[in-house]
Amino acid sequence: MHVLDELTARGFIEQASDLEALRARMDDGPIVFYTGFDPTADSLHVGHLVPVLMMAHLQRAGHVPIAVVGGGTGMVGDPSGKTEARQLLDEAAIDANLQAQKGQLQRFLTIDGSAGHMVNNGEWLLGLNYIAFLRDIGACFSVNRMLAAEGYKIRLERGLSFIEFNYQLLQAYDFLELNKRYGCQLQLGGNDQWGNILAGVDLVRRKAQTTVWGLTTPLLTTASGAKMGKTAGGAVWLSAERFKPFDFYQYWVNVDDADVGRFLKLFTFLDLATCEELGALQGADIRRAKARLAWEVTALVHGKDQADRARDGAKAMVAGAAAADLPTHTVSRAALEEGVPIYVALAEAKLTSSRSDARRMVKGGAVRMGQVKVHDAELRLTVENVPDDGLVLRVGKKRAVRLLVQD
Repeated sequence: MHVLDELTARGFIEQASDLEALRARMDDGPIVFYTGFDPTADSLHVGHLVPVLMMAHLQRAGHVPIAVVGGGTGMVGDPSGKTEARQLLDEAAIDANLQAQKGQLQRFLTIDGSAGHMVNNGEWLLGLNYIAFLRDIGACFSVNRMLAAEGYKIRLERGLSFIEFNYQLLQAYDFLELNKRYGCQLQLGGNDQWGNILAGVDLVRRKAQTTVWGLTTPLLTTASGAKMGKTAGGAVWLSAERFKPFDFYQYWVNVDDADVGRFLKLFTFLDLATCEELGALQGADIRRAKARLAWEVTALVHGKDQADRARDGAKAMVAGAAAADLPTHTVSRAALEEGVPIYVALAEAKLTSSRSDARRMVKGGAVRMGQVKVHDAELRLTVENVPDDGLVLRVGKKRAVRLLVQD
């Protein structure tokens, strides 16, 4: 199957500048393509997995990826898809975020300077001469066309800074520079990047007199209409420090039944027939498909050992055991000697979003200490309550931690 057909069947492609011409170009040999990642945090999140895995599929088909980390564009901030201006970071924060993101991208892509590349657009953006840039690049852009772009139209209602208005020029210039340096002919991005991508396609045509292409991935929502990769506690990060592997596994186990088949195609490398077979399961059998989805994605992001531990921990949670594979939360012996209210322990262990939420959960009968249902939110945990192998605290059927004493 042609890789473009594979990507289409899996649901990766939302818009394309000229899909048939791109197919013909790919049939002539490997194409160099790129996706940009701005360093707004020290970790990528689940939303980034769609373009990253699209890149991985293309690389597996013999094409050459460039992961562009935005040391330059990150100094400006992309207004696309945002109702408020992004917080501008200093150079030290941007550099730290870049290094963290590089490590994550290398889990999915071969970055060896031949089969794949990773570059920082700060190399060519930070040293630009502003007047020369305006004369050479700015002259190629129509303000009227830029203002008509969806990303800018949304922001104009709330206020768009001049520095953000420049972002499209910088992203388009990235494409031109990558075309010159690497022969890059294809840009990938989320659907909110469509206007920026087309601006780059047009700029390369004007300045390099060559044809290049753009593809966008869909901005995913769940079957319930919620934005993909969000929980009550915030984003689902790919960093184990920001979002524990067990919680990551549980996120996928708990997706809506209607999303399982679609997510198997997008977020795993299982063949399409297997994805469709698992996605077609109904009733109690869908749990098997969810467990497979959760294991596959966790293994991709955190490794097979962590996926196995998360799966075993989930089984232990259902069985009610204080197993070592459950996520842990430590409380100092000194605190337990004074007594820790259970609503405080629940909130600090991230089983609830806040202390008031913990009180509500206790009042609603959703909290268990071991196998015993808790009715009093003021119940104090003490050293005597916590066995040597830990005390399992549960909220509902799907959230649990093993509480340990720390000397």
